Amino acid sequence: MKKLKFIISLKYITCAALLCFLLSNFQVFAQIPGAAQSERYLPLLKGKKVGLVVNQTSMNGNKHLVDFLISQKIQVSAIFAPEHGFRGDHSAGEKVKSSIDSKTKLPVYSLYGAYKKPNAEQLKGIDMMVFDIQDVGARFYTYISTLHYVMESCAELNIPLLILDRPNPNGFYVDGPVLDTAYRSFVGMHPVPIVHGCTVAEYAKMINGEGWLKNKMRCRLEIVAVKNYTHQTSYKLPVKPSPNLPNMSSIYLYPSLCLFEGTPYSVGRGTKTPFEIVGKPGCSIGSDSFTPVHMPGIADHPPFEGKKCNGFLLSDYGKNLAPFQGKINLFWLIEFYKAEKEPNTFFTPFFDKLAGTPTLRLQIIAGKTEEEIRASWQKDLQIYKKMRRKYLIYSSKE
Repeated sequence: MKKLKFIISLKYITCAALLCFLLSNFQVFAQIPGAAQSERYLPLLKGKKVGLVVNQTSMNGNKHLVDFLISQKIQVSAIFAPEHGFRGDHSAGEKVKSSIDSKTKLPVYSLYGAYKKPNAEQLKGIDMMVFDIQDVGARFYTYISTLHYVMESCAELNIPLLILDRPNPNGFYVDGPVLDTAYRSFVGMHPVPIVHGCTVAEYAKMINGEGWLKNKMRCRLEIVAVKNYTHQTSYKLPVKPSPNLPNMSSIYLYPSLCLFEGTPYSVGRGTKTPFEIVGKPGCSIGSDSFTPVHMPGIADHPPFEGKKCNGFLLSDYGKNLAPFQGKINLFWLIEFYKAEKEPNTFFTPFFDKLAGTPTLRLQIIAGKTEEEIRASWQKDLQIYKKMRRKYLIYSSKE
């Protein structure tokens, strides 16, 4: 009997010890972004004058990368801010002004205002640039366009660019029409699908490798990759990447719902559920309603401000997307078009820029089904996926 009790006790002690080991070593299995691996990049920055392309997502634990580098005696010379600003408090499309950061007294140069590309004067004396911004994996999300122009300036001035990589929350699939370069804009600069399936570092390698910079220049890249990450890894963003993507549901729905920004419909800017709801006043389909309001720094005078809109609330759908459904959803776009009383005004010129091609608009007008439209993407997607494989840092099923 004593022997049996001893065996049972030993069993529980072993289980408890194993549990303690797993808990104490959980960080081994967690995704560790580049910014959290300071032992890998601080030696590269010591003794150099550094420029930072950062925003509110550029965190190393609970400390902003700017503050962390300064605490480590790294000489930070300038900050460069993308769309939404250095602090992430500017609405979509709102011009960002250059300024002086009140906390660090460093110059903050806007890359979403008069300039989208750092100029030689702003980069004067800088020995290395650092790019650390959380992306969401959609072609029309402008942080990768900012990446392009930063790489171009660095290539022109022979300044190396250090990328502190982060997981792509929509990196588990590749989908959508591939951009026709005749429709190139800041919401789509490269011949990639809407959901490109790359982290920022992988995308930078692709820009270099495919010769997409001016005159096919190449930027000198240093990369600190994410630890314990694959393109099948589910990753919850610790900081919202922009004012109107406040949670994972909105981030998963974004590649599908952003296309509505090229129509006379609201995607919920000015509500508590941006990019989780879609509709407009007088809409004849959908059982949900919402009223956009002015939200300074989040939705400055959003579409249909103060007006009741009817449509679909998709929050629950969005919560269950990743990583189980790897495709853009066209159902809502097609159904709203069918229900439109004035179909000739459904698409604005901006729609073709977001889609990267006029074909999607013409297919919907022609009454093509979602299956027919998706089938038309497949040849270009296969070509893209083959090209993408050359630049992957992390394993992918695509």
